[in-house]
Amino acid sequence: MNFFELLREMVPHLMEGTLVTLQLTATSISVGFIIGIFLALGRLYGTKPVQAFCSGYIQFFRGTPLLVQLFIVYYGLPRYGIKLSSFAAALIGLGLNSAAYQAEYFRGAIQSIDEGQMMAARAVGMSKFQAVVNIIIPQALRIVIPSWSNELIYTLKYSSVAYMIGAPELMAQAKFIAAENFRYFEVFVVVAIIYLVIVVLVSRILDLIERKVRIPGLQFFQG
Repeated sequence: MNFFELLREMVPHLMEGTLVTLQLTATSISVGFIIGIFLALGRLYGTKPVQAFCSGYIQFFRGTPLLVQLFIVYYGLPRYGIKLSSFAAALIGLGLNSAAYQAEYFRGAIQSIDEGQMMAARAVGMSKFQAVVNIIIPQALRIVIPSWSNELIYTLKYSSVAYMIGAPELMAQAKFIAAENFRYFEVFVVVAIIYLVIVVLVSRILDLIERKVRIPGLQFFQG
């Protein structure tokens, strides 16, 4: 079988895996986004117990390997009666992991906003909650785009680890194909190209969004 015959045979399977990878990335980054916002706000504005919990969460998920976290979710939870599919376990593991990193991006973006804005909001009668929701967060979400875009790309690439727990994403499909044909080099070169194309497209889209929502006269946070 020459390379083009191999390519024609494996493309449908790789496209199936790519679709799963995109679904996994989009869902887990969304889960991480929601949790990350609350973690960042908890660290900055929460009570001491809340701050301690948020800090501990972030330290745990940033300080331990993603693969270990996936194994805990997929292989560890069934011991306590919680059985998840490989896709669900990968989604939860990636989402919880991403939340820790996104929380730090959001925290940095919030802290980059001049404290005078909070003081001005309180001076005109806003509560701290109203000031955070209506003034701080809208600006922070625009400021954080450059650093947050890195997390989206990392999540896309780290989703490849999910094949270790059986999730049928791109890497898993590639491994099945390569094992059948013993053409590891060609298969994984094609997979690398697929990832590269997706990353380039995502980066371009995020660049357009960043320029569209840029706050005039404000240097974006790059932490």
